[in-house]
Amino acid sequence: MTRPGAPAGPGILTGKVALVTGAASGIGRATALLFAREGAAVALFDRDDAGGQSAARAIEAEQGRALFVHGDVTRDADARRAVDETVIRLGGLQILFNNAGIIRRTTIVDTSEEDWDRVMDANVKGIFLMSRHAVPAMARAGGGVILNTASVWGLVGGARAAAYCASKGAVVLLTKAMAIDHGPQNIRVNCICPGDTDTPMLRSEAAMLGDPMDRHMAQAADVPLRRVARPEDIARAALYLASDASSFVSGAPLIVDGGFVAA
Repeated sequence: MTRPGAPAGPGILTGKVALVTGAASGIGRATALLFAREGAAVALFDRDDAGGQSAARAIEAEQGRALFVHGDVTRDADARRAVDETVIRLGGLQILFNNAGIIRRTTIVDTSEEDWDRVMDANVKGIFLMSRHAVPAMARAGGGVILNTASVWGLVGGARAAAYCASKGAVVLLTKAMAIDHGPQNIRVNCICPGDTDTPMLRSEAAMLGDPMDRHMAQAADVPLRRVARPEDIARAALYLASDASSFVSGAPLIVDGGFVAA
């Protein structure tokens, strides 16, 4: 019997092993579930035990293979352990989705040094650490795919989000540099640039800004397609970049924003 939400035949990621960071909620959770439905064995890496374990159970309930690994992408020992456990327990690593990230909605003047460091650590250093350990594992196995979550605010500026914009701009260029360095090892590296997406992080911004939730979400939906993205919208973009459908795509930022940048 076909499991709920699964493709009728073999999925396009059948036989692959994926590691998703920030997998306990939002885009990470949606992508982990979609990758599993498309045949991948999925390791879910997050600090949130309850959310991460819940996502792993959801995959297993659909007869998928899942592994939850507790840890923090900003800690080198945790990043190494996540990669090692994925390879040992799931049999390899072909896809790394560096999705974990945070936001602070402040100007430069109002951003503390501690918050600046937290944003840079989570959004940039985490990708560096995870990729530093994943690349050798992928290279030994003949190649792989690395996806990084950037943002449309890594391509254009945004108000009261200085550290976040700086970090996501860094992700876009880090992606390009990694694609150049590791293409000869048959490792493709791309990034997704989502617009506003209905996740716990987006909703937390309302409190940071002191905005009523309904007004905050209405402003987020003020794009040509007239809605906020769903996590599943971004997950489908990640699936494309993780699959052989994008086999000659590397070093590219894929914009998934409902037309925000175009406007």
